[in-house]
Parts: sequence; C-alpha cells; structure tokens
Amino acid sequence: MPRKSHTEVPMGFEKATRRLAIADLQPLKIVSAAIKKSPKYVQIVASIGEIGIVEPPVVTPDRKDKGKYLLLDGHLRIEALKDRGETEVVCLISIDDEAFTYNKRVNRIAVIQEHRMIMKAIERGVSEERLAKALSVDAGSIKRKRRLLEGICGEVANILKDKHIAIQALAELRKLAPLRQIEATELMVAMNKYTFGYAKSLVAATPQDQLAEGYKPKRVRGLTSEQVALMERETANLDREFRIAEQSYGTDHLDLVIASGYIGKLLGNAKVVRYLGMHQKEILLEFQKLVELEAAAA
Repeated sequence: MPRKSHTEVPMGFEKATRRLAIADLQPLKIVSAAIKKSPKYVQIVASIGEIGIVEPPVVTPDRKDKGKYLLLDGHLRIEALKDRGETEVVCLISIDDEAFTYNKRVNRIAVIQEHRMIMKAIERGVSEERLAKALSVDAGSIKRKRRLLEGICGEVANILKDKHIAIQALAELRKLAPLRQIEATELMVAMNKYTFGYAKSLVAATPQDQLAEGYKPKRVRGLTSEQVALMERETANLDREFRIAEQSYGTDHLDLVIASGYIGKLLGNAKVVRYLGMHQKEILLEFQKLVELEAAAA
C-alpha cells in the first residue's frame, strides 16, 4: 500500500551556511569569567583546537542594524574562537529571529545530530582517538556512536534527527524490517516515548514477517505464544487507530479552535453568562473549563 507523503514543513534555516566576521555577530548572552573556567568551556576550547568547529553557530540577520547578526546559539564556541584570535566563522542562518523560539524547537543535542557531527569530523580526516580526546570520552564511545545508524533506514534517521532517543532504542529498531521501522518510529513520535523499554515492546509485538532479515526473536519470559499473538493484534489495532486519527487531526483541530473561540465570545457576554448561570449551570461550568484549558494551552 503506498505510503502517505509527509506534509511539507516550512524551512527554518537557509539552505547554505555563510562565513561571517565574528565582529558582526551580536551575542544575546554574556560569557562570564566564571563560565570560562567551567569544564564545559574547557572542553569546547580543546575540541576546537583538535578538530575545529564541527557544528556551526546559529545566527539571524539583525533587522535594526544592516550587516549585523544576532547570535542565537553558539556563544561559547564564538567566545572560544575569539580567545584563539579567529576573526571569521561559518554560521547557519536562521530565518526565525526569535532566540526563545529557536531554543524551544531545538534540543541540544540529539544522538543522531551528534552522530552526524562525528561522521563529518571523520570525513575531514580526524581520527577516532583525536575525537575522543577532544570530546573527553573513550575511543569505544566514538566507535559506538559512529555505527549508530547502521541498519536504520534513512527515513527513520530523518524522523528522529532532533529527538532524544535512547541509543539502546535504536538498537531495537534495527531488529525491524524498514517499513516496520518507520511505523514503529511514527508510533514513538505520536506517543512522545523514545525509551529502550518502549522500543523493545514494539519489537516484541511485531510479527515475524516484519522483522529484519536474519533476526530471530528470543522467547520472552513469562509470555505464552497466545499472549504474544494478542500483543501483535493490539499493536496492529493501535497502528490503524493512529492512522485514522492522523488523517482527521487537522480538521478536528480546526473545528475545536473555531468552537473554542465561539464559546469564549459567548462567555464574554454578561447576559449569556447570567442566563446560563440561572438555567444551565452544568453547561456553563463545562464551557468555562474549556475556555480555561484553551487559555492554558496558548
């Protein structure tokens, strides 16, 4: 069955990076002397000294000062470059000029982002030992992170690129065939659960014909074959319900927004509130709860 294409999401960044003068970057935070003595700052300085800037700082054009840029992310990296006497840096240009919005959308740092940073450094010729030294981790950790996406299909990697998924959860997803990997990943996103335990339960509830080639599942202790079959059926039902909800979500949400707005206007009318209070108290109470929930979610 052909898969439904994902809704196109507006880009938050320019496609190409730019090399900018550090003097043209306007920081939004002050890097104090105390911060410069912190282990994190020392690690960043060591990392830049060993392998340079791997992850570009994020900036946005300053609307009030042409030719200048607001520094949204990367204050410690920029300060470390200044201390080294550097005058230019390659930056990622954000179309959104709200630092709060940027930091709200991007969580630092997802495991797949870290994997791609490591792979980019290795492509530049940086050895695993040198990377380990720069990042203050053991060489074995670098090797594990380098192999992070082996057996993971490209669409899954793209879906999870900014998610804080457990490394062990990715190992579980490798046990699934590509199409089932995608389905399981979409369920994880819908449930906002990226734990090893949840991924393991999805694998356990997957029929044999949807497992990765060559993978033979171990018998789960305490579960009979009938219970495993029941888990598979329940997972299939949950997946179908998720698809149905996904198709109607946009329309349902729009209807809810319109209805909530209308109810809010009704409650802004003193005569309506007085009438409901006298004749329909239960309805008035539910209306007020709805408006309060909508206000809290705004």
